[in-house]
Amino acid sequence: MTKGWTAKRIVERCVGVVVLVFVAIGPAALTDYWVSSILTQTFLLGIAAASLIFLSAYGGMISLAQTAIFGIAGFALANLVTTDATGGQNLGWNPWLGVAGAIVIATAIALVFGALASRSLGIYFLMITLALGMVLWGVSYRWIPMTGGDNGISGLPRLETHLGIPWSGPLPFYYLTLIVFLGCCALLTLLVHSPFGLTLQGIRESESRMKSLGVNTWLHRYLSYVISGTFASVAGILWAYYNRYVSPTYLDLTASSELFLMVTLGGPGTLAGPAIGAGAIVLLKNVISTYTERWLLILGAVYIVTILWAPQGLWNLGTRRRSKP
Repeated sequence: MTKGWTAKRIVERCVGVVVLVFVAIGPAALTDYWVSSILTQTFLLGIAAASLIFLSAYGGMISLAQTAIFGIAGFALANLVTTDATGGQNLGWNPWLGVAGAIVIATAIALVFGALASRSLGIYFLMITLALGMVLWGVSYRWIPMTGGDNGISGLPRLETHLGIPWSGPLPFYYLTLIVFLGCCALLTLLVHSPFGLTLQGIRESESRMKSLGVNTWLHRYLSYVISGTFASVAGILWAYYNRYVSPTYLDLTASSELFLMVTLGGPGTLAGPAIGAGAIVLLKNVISTYTERWLLILGAVYIVTILWAPQGLWNLGTRRRSKP
């Protein structure tokens, strides 16, 4: 058993090294389409998926309001850094102040949502977050001075230009997204293995036992929701800069469903799965959709096959077979 476990770890590390080498130097040989539309989107949405994995797999809470926080961060950024936002918002903040302000605003929303939802568990938590997400989605369509309504907010500057980076184009934005993705995954990994993360996993397994040990289970769930929202806001800010446009569609139920599919396809029990799940969804949307309008049917078929043959996600594809006697 020890040898098998060691062999597995060696294989995983070798695969990890190959993947890291590819994502580091491979994009230089790819076209702008693959760099911008596939790889950049994969790692950008992977940050949002990683935030949801932390909340669901380690905190035991499945949220359908994650994209609402994601979208709020984008709207906040657009209002803070653009000089021609809808409704005469002429703030034009420094990009670093704008990013910090957007994270603070989105985290504040997570603080409110967490206070409302974290006292519930299971299906009740799911339904409350769904309702909260739909409320923000409705507000984003009606609060035209701040969101632009159906038209959204456009005119966001290029991130490279905004930060004063002389090198512009798909590659610098891709590498910036990759660095942020790796940084977020590293921070979440440290958090998962910290005393807080281990306590959170204990609450997920047996809340009554952790209560008997004197642990404030509600506070741990609440903080995990807020932390997850903060990481989702980082993804929302990058997504706004990527599209240079923000709209209410970022907050709708379809976006929440896609994020949940990314987590399920990649592997809900590992922080390595977000990029895999996000990559699968991005490929289906951007590549297969060019050949057929029925790409959603293909996505559904992939999801069903994954649930039947790899219930722990694509990253843990061999787990089920190895566990059989």
